Amino acid sequence: MTFRSRLLASYIFLIAIPLIVLGTLFYRTSLRVVTEQAQKNVYEIVKKNNEIMDNKLRIIDQNSAAMFVDKDLFRVFNGLKPENKADLLEADRLVSDALRRYFSQIDDVYVYQIWTSYFTFGQSLPQGDPTRSDIYRKARQAGGKMVWYPTYDFVDMFDQPYLEKGTIDFRYLFSATRVLDFSYLSNTTLEKLDPGVERPVLTISFKSDTLNSLYEKSIPEGSRYLVLDPDDRIVAGSEKGRITQVFKDKWVDQVQRTGSGTMRIKLDGVNTIVCFDRSQVTGWMSIVMTPESALAGNLVPIIRASTTLLAVIMGIVSLMFAYFISGKITNPIKKLLGAMRSVGEGDFQTQVAVSTNDEFGILLQRFNRMNDRIRLLVSENYEIKLKEQEAEIQALNMQMNPHFLYNTLNVMNWTAIENDQKELSKMLVCLSNMLHYTSRKDWGAVHLSEEIEWMKNYFYIMSVRFEDKFTVSYEIDSALYDYKMPRLLFQPFVENAILHGFDQTESGGRIRIRGWIDEGIRYYEVADNGRGMTSDTVHAILYRESSSIGIKNTIARIRMTYGEEYGVVISSVPGSGTKVTITLPL
Repeated sequence: MTFRSRLLASYIFLIAIPLIVLGTLFYRTSLRVVTEQAQKNVYEIVKKNNEIMDNKLRIIDQNSAAMFVDKDLFRVFNGLKPENKADLLEADRLVSDALRRYFSQIDDVYVYQIWTSYFTFGQSLPQGDPTRSDIYRKARQAGGKMVWYPTYDFVDMFDQPYLEKGTIDFRYLFSATRVLDFSYLSNTTLEKLDPGVERPVLTISFKSDTLNSLYEKSIPEGSRYLVLDPDDRIVAGSEKGRITQVFKDKWVDQVQRTGSGTMRIKLDGVNTIVCFDRSQVTGWMSIVMTPESALAGNLVPIIRASTTLLAVIMGIVSLMFAYFISGKITNPIKKLLGAMRSVGEGDFQTQVAVSTNDEFGILLQRFNRMNDRIRLLVSENYEIKLKEQEAEIQALNMQMNPHFLYNTLNVMNWTAIENDQKELSKMLVCLSNMLHYTSRKDWGAVHLSEEIEWMKNYFYIMSVRFEDKFTVSYEIDSALYDYKMPRLLFQPFVENAILHGFDQTESGGRIRIRGWIDEGIRYYEVADNGRGMTSDTVHAILYRESSSIGIKNTIARIRMTYGEEYGVVISSVPGSGTKVTITLPL
């Protein structure tokens, strides 16, 4: 038998069978009692939640009613001239202060505003013109009575489609709104707003999560809840995606007619207890749907008390089995933990001895196989990274081909046109040698002598093109010929000197290529006496994306091949020439 079978057989015999028999006897009687009590509790929770929310909302109603006789607000709106921007901004400050006095201390209020056709006072939201919304229209129709507008989609209500795909925390709101017709008693005279003054609309908005948090923290686990307006539109609910939709189940009509109470129905094939109560402030119906099976958890204390006596008796016998079984469990786990600790410290050679064929034995075998696989993957990953680096270097090397070939062929074309093809034959011979050098499949390092030979062919073509406007000299330590270097190391810099350094020179141009070794480092220098460059030009060549592909390619190849501490330094003074220094390890 497997370890699992032995474990299950022993515990079924000692514990499970007696508990099943006793549990069945207690379940039927206990479920009825607990379900009835739970039904009463859930109903009280629904009524209590409605009372809590009604108390908060009544404060909103009372404070908004108090604003009718606010002398400061009366004076602001009775004397406000909307066309005067300065007066309008001052009025917004005064109105905002008043709104904060009335509503800022009330929990769950998200935003408070006063709407007019010419301005929105108070906190700001991207509502466009709120007077075109259905909320504003309902408030006007109510004529000063508080209107509780159920949860709505902010984007649709205020016609702001650009917010559709954005993440906004005020996407779903519900609002309390009423028309404010200010007045106050001055001595014995009741002062009212002038007939021509627009009556503003007060709007207090809440996040729909206000209702969600109230129910999610109070109803039994596994229950669902709904808050419906009189038209069966969902104000809040467990299914967030259905907010603002109409709930069309037939049993809801009976709930709306009854107003408050409980009922038992079958929803989606599950026996469910429905508890409901109507808000005295908003008229919205709060509904909690609890599956009867969700209440079975309350049977646990009863079952615990009934099984305690049996547990004591069976505990003595179970301890003997547990002692033996725990050894079977803990010993392999200890071995596995020790091996895992070694692997965590980098020792992938660790293997655990396997002595059984049960689940723990299979687990240890799988661990050994996994460890072997990890060791193999680490080795393969290291090799792959090396190959990726080599491939990237190869790609950068190959990138040099079109750059100089296009420039060289262009030069040959102009030479053929300007010189009536007299020098074309020799130029083609030089180009043939150059192509042979650059088109070899092996793009690894080359000896300095090969690089110099290629440069001589290149200089010949360029000297013919530019009619001997420059000369080239070499000062290279003979020891450097024993070492290899990246191919086409000098080409971008001598090309830059010829095409740009000597572009304003008719003759007398000099290019000097030097090489020496100092403290284990190879130095190569390409210097010219051309027109030079400013520091901004040097910076553009080295760092701007669209400039000097060949130079940046050469720098990248050097650093990828030898490391970040090696590369190219360019120093130049306008009118005095340019000097490029290349450093490579010995």
